Amino acid sequence: MKKYGVNELRKMYLDFFRSKDHLVMNSFSLVPHNDKSLLLINAGMAPLKPYFTGAEIPPKRRVATCQKCIRTGDIENVGKTARHGTFFEMLGNFSFGDYFKKEAISWSWEFLTEVVGLDPDRLYPSVYLEDDEAWNIWHEDIGIAPERIFRFGKEDNFWEHGAGPCGPCSEIYYDRGEKYGCGKPGCTVGCDCDRYIEIWNNVFTQFENDGEGHYELLKQKNIDTGMGLERLAVVVQDVDSIFDVDTMQSLRDRVCEFAHAVYKQDEKKDISIRLIVDHIRSATFMISDGIMPTNEGRGYVLRRLIRRAARHGRLLGIDGAFLSRLSETVIEGSKDGYPELEEKKEFIFKVLAQEEEKFNRTIDQGLSILSGMEAEMAEKQEKTLSGAQAFVLYDTYGFPLDLTKEILEEKGYEVDEEGFRACMEEQRTKARNARAVTNYMGADATVYDQIPADVTSEFVGYGSLTCDSEITVLTTETELTEALTYGMRGTVITAKTPFYATMGGQTGDKGVISCAEGEFVVEESLHLLGGKVGHVGYVSRGMLKTGDKVTLKVCEEGRKDTCKNHSATHLLQKALKTVLGSHVEQKGSLVTPDRLRFDFAHFQAMTAEEIARVEELVNQEIAASLPVRTDIMSIEDAKKTGAMALFGEKYGDEVRVVSMGDFSKELCGGTHVSNTAEITTFKIVSESGIAAGVRRIEALTGAGVFAYYKNVEKELAEAAKLLKATPATLLEKISSLQAELKTVISENESLKSKLAKDALGDVMDQVCEIKGTKLLAAKLEGVDMNGLRELGDQLREKLGEGVVLLASVNDGKVNLMAAATDAALKAGAHAGNLIKGIAALVGGGGGGRPNMAQAGGKNPAGIDDALAKAKEVLESQLK
Repeated sequence: MKKYGVNELRKMYLDFFRSKDHLVMNSFSLVPHNDKSLLLINAGMAPLKPYFTGAEIPPKRRVATCQKCIRTGDIENVGKTARHGTFFEMLGNFSFGDYFKKEAISWSWEFLTEVVGLDPDRLYPSVYLEDDEAWNIWHEDIGIAPERIFRFGKEDNFWEHGAGPCGPCSEIYYDRGEKYGCGKPGCTVGCDCDRYIEIWNNVFTQFENDGEGHYELLKQKNIDTGMGLERLAVVVQDVDSIFDVDTMQSLRDRVCEFAHAVYKQDEKKDISIRLIVDHIRSATFMISDGIMPTNEGRGYVLRRLIRRAARHGRLLGIDGAFLSRLSETVIEGSKDGYPELEEKKEFIFKVLAQEEEKFNRTIDQGLSILSGMEAEMAEKQEKTLSGAQAFVLYDTYGFPLDLTKEILEEKGYEVDEEGFRACMEEQRTKARNARAVTNYMGADATVYDQIPADVTSEFVGYGSLTCDSEITVLTTETELTEALTYGMRGTVITAKTPFYATMGGQTGDKGVISCAEGEFVVEESLHLLGGKVGHVGYVSRGMLKTGDKVTLKVCEEGRKDTCKNHSATHLLQKALKTVLGSHVEQKGSLVTPDRLRFDFAHFQAMTAEEIARVEELVNQEIAASLPVRTDIMSIEDAKKTGAMALFGEKYGDEVRVVSMGDFSKELCGGTHVSNTAEITTFKIVSESGIAAGVRRIEALTGAGVFAYYKNVEKELAEAAKLLKATPATLLEKISSLQAELKTVISENESLKSKLAKDALGDVMDQVCEIKGTKLLAAKLEGVDMNGLRELGDQLREKLGEGVVLLASVNDGKVNLMAAATDAALKAGAHAGNLIKGIAALVGGGGGGRPNMAQAGGKNPAGIDDALAKAKEVLESQLK
């Protein structure tokens, strides 16, 4: 059997399935697309999930790939064994409702035996315990003897992940010979030793699991196969482990060259060699897909891999930075299958060099600090480093928690991980709650403070909404970066831009920045210090990196609507001056695609007539189709033309003067229509006061006005429907209803008055005299406060002179009302203080004027006591 290299095997596999009418697709990015369940692509089928679920239609029903994958679940074991690794390539052929078990099994056998040339007698298939169909294909079609076909249970040969599509699988094992075995008598397929190695797995997705153990046959049966390329190379090249296959060996030899070491002479050094070989492969491929070292998510995985490799380089005695040089070997060995590595190699080297340099600046000091912590633990006879100390190493010296754990484990110590996480959360909480972190200028400190001062952006968006330029700076939300990948939020700065940045009341443009490798959705454009325009948003496809040539495209509809609203603002200001007077002065404005807002100096609310006149005047100038012209001139020349300027605004030596016919002329750096007719129409929707002497108008233009009237029509129709009328008869209907309501209210008041009198009955016999002043204190049922006041007036007339106190229970609540005549007032009576003195007894409070007061309460049971108490209170008041 020929010992094919890794690159040869990859090509052989893809060519074979191309001959079986499969569409051969390039490897997908390691960054999952529209899949939040994964941090990194970890299997060949992971990027194809939308095709399996039916969410997307595949480009062809037969597909083959060689997918780059990363798994970090066993990262602690990488290097310690020759089995574990984080990066691998997964060969896969897939059927989406096309071929099924017979073809999948036959082709796997054909490729391994006839194309690669593996000895058929050393291959052993396994099937799921109950999958007789697959067993029969292996036995009857392929001709494998029954004793060579192994049946395994669900744990080994049935693929499922909770509810959803699932099915049995059939694996193919290769017997590597006794030299790789454990020597035990019963050693066979399924043994944990390295003799029988699984090289191929056919998954037959034929069932739907409801999540409760019930299975139904799928209408569309799928095939999902996987074969680790490095594992196949181990078998074909007959080597000990993945670290000995041709591409890995050349990388391993380079590490040994840097370290002046020989592999397999010192186990401790071998661990470091294997770890570096694996981690530099992962790091190189991750960076090529735009993943950048950060402290969160997949960026943290990358930082962890790079820093672990850098530390183990030190353990091997490698002098200085070496990872970018080592990456050259990775690229050389893999560029045949992944040409993007060669295309992005300078970018990869730069990111690796920067991250290694960052770590090298602090590692020596960090190791020294950690050494002191170890000595302190030894002195105290402790075995666990506190979470707070681990956090200091992380926060100050850039030691990922895993690195601290790894270093300490080598010496028999542990880390308080829970305490570390508590410190991490405390820091995040402090950052969230910090009112304002400021820079030396006293402004809020932001990631943009880190951008070099010589970076600028040239705005070319007055005459065009698109342009080609180069990315000069990229940032995440917290730091400068060399790349942004799918799903990441950040800011893009380019040498030129057609995007207008928020300034002068006009909000910034939205749109898209794109290149062949990626697309960035611009949600906001910011004007940054130093003449920079920051395009803020997120990556919607692929990746962007510094130096990329990109096309910037402003959302045309949004810009047009903004221009309409901005030009209308100029017309509005002149109309306000014309209608209200020359004292009108702009105090602020906001111009968006949806609306405009204008704040101005004026001493009183505008009348309806003034608003209508201003609106009419603006619409006249829109209908006049005034040409809009922009002239660039010196500030002095601009003032001579009579152009309006903002009071207190700082202008440069040259300014833009925007003229709309002879009607309006203003200094303005914003974007505008070319003719006022483009505005179409103008509508003021509100006028209000926002501060002393400052009024605010909100208005709409163009399509916004039509949408406004459409909504008014809708509300009018709904109102008419509720009143069983039409929009045309609505006013007449409302007038009729108002007359009816007036009559009903009058009748209701008369009825309530009668009911109140009936409830009171003849109470004049309850009048008592206190120090020569009459007091009428009475209890009623079901009378509200209005009824009490009316009764009080009537009783005062009947009483002549004195004090009236009424208490009523209405809907479980107490109402109290007291009234005193003029003579009673002269005698010292005070209705407000009387109510205040008794209200607590009914669970309430209140008071009022000397001649009239009222209160409410929640305790009807206290009314009798309150009325009795009133006598004492009044007695204390009277002279």
